Amino acid sequence: MGILDGIVSWIAEQVMNILDMISNSVLGALGCNMDTFVRYFPAAETMYHIFVALAIGLILLNLVWQLFKNFGLAMGTEAEDPIKLIIRSMLFILLAYYADEILDIILKIGGTPYNWIMTEELPPLNFANFNSVLLTVLGVVASGSVGLIALILILILAWNYIKLLFEAAERYVLLGVLVYTAPVAFAMGASQTTSNIFSSWCKMLGGQVFLLIMNAWCLRIFTSMVGTFLSNPLSL
Repeated sequence: MGILDGIVSWIAEQVMNILDMISNSVLGALGCNMDTFVRYFPAAETMYHIFVALAIGLILLNLVWQLFKNFGLAMGTEAEDPIKLIIRSMLFILLAYYADEILDIILKIGGTPYNWIMTEELPPLNFANFNSVLLTVLGVVASGSVGLIALILILILAWNYIKLLFEAAERYVLLGVLVYTAPVAFAMGASQTTSNIFSSWCKMLGGQVFLLIMNAWCLRIFTSMVGTFLSNPLSL
C-alpha cells in the first residue's frame, strides 16, 4: 500500500500543478477588453471593416427599398414613413460606423466591476499545496488508503473548477463575436421589420457582459474558499 499511496500522491500533485497553470492562464487572460480575443483571433479585427461596409450597404439598401415601397401605397402595400425612415437610417449609419468606439465605452463600463472583482485582495491560493493539506485532513478523520480518497476528491474538484474556467472562456469568446459583428447588428435597427433582431442583440450583449462578471465572481468566491481552507485546513 505504501507504493500505491506514493503513486496516487504523485498523480494528485501533478493534477493540482496543472490546475494551477490553467487557473493562472485563464484568469489572467479574460476580461471585458478584447486584447486576448484579437491575439488569438486576429482575423476578427481584419474583417471588422468588412462588417462596417456590409452594415452601411444593408442600411442604404433597406432605405432605397422602403422608399420604393412608398410609391406602391396606392396599390395597398405597406411602407415606413419616409421622413422617419431617412432619420432612422442616418442615425444607424453613424452607429454602425462608430460601433467600435461605442462598444469600447460599453466594455469599459462593464469592465469596471469585473476589474474590481479580479483585483480584490483574497487569501493567497496555490493549488499545489491542496494535496498535502487534504492528506493531512483525511489523515485526521479517516483511515485506510488516504491517498486514494484524496486523489478522488482532487479529481472532482479539478473537473468542476476547469468546467467553470471553460464556461468563463466561452462567455468571453461569445462576447468577442458580438463585439466584432456589432456593425451588422446596428444595421438591423434601421428598419422596423428587423428592429427586433437589434433588440435581441442588445440583450445578448448585456447578458454576456453580466454573465462574464458573474463567472469572475464565482471563480473568486471559489478561490477564496480554497485559499482559506489551505491556510487553516483543520478549522473546518
